[in-house]
Amino acid sequence: MEFTDQNFQEVLDNNAVVVADFWATWCGPCKMVGPIIESLAKDYEGKALIGKVDIEENTDLTDKYGIRNVPTVLFFKNGQLVDKQVGAGPRNIYEDKIKALL
Repeated sequence: MEFTDQNFQEVLDNNAVVVADFWATWCGPCKMVGPIIESLAKDYEGKALIGKVDIEENTDLTDKYGIRNVPTVLFFKNGQLVDKQVGAGPRNIYEDKIKALL
């Protein structure tokens, strides 16, 4: 799912667990994390809403959450930012953070 400046607040309001991958098309490490995030989105469908935020198209969200490096993955529970992962990491890092929120 693509999260945007326009839909993100609604996403947070309607989902207990949200994972947002902030990325850019020119970012090499983002290309490594992207398939991991997409796989987790399928595996946790119905339990967590997992999506991507293009930092160049969604500058309000990028500024609001102080994104300075990509990829940065933010983890929300009940609308509140509770964890983050800056930089590329293996699948188990992201999965462990998601499991902790469920």
